[in-house]
Amino acid sequence: MSWERVFTGLGVFFVLLGLAFIVAPLIVKHLPSISLERIPWILLWVYRKDDFWFATSPILIIAGIAYILWTLIRLGVFR
Repeated sequence: MSWERVFTGLGVFFVLLGLAFIVAPLIVKHLPSISLERIPWILLWVYRKDDFWFATSPILIIAGIAYILWTLIRLGVFR
């Protein structure tokens, strides 16, 4: 596998992860009918303080780290 394909795949992954990070707080903020207490914390974690909202998905972070480690192991970085 060439380095270009690895970096392209990693780039696409990070773009999708970034979009998820941008969309999650918007969904939470604009849909107040969603009860945040009913959503499991592993799917959606929300931090609120004053007018600042931060929402993320711990499962996406775990998946991202696992993907990076898998890619590095496959490339033989940890030999």
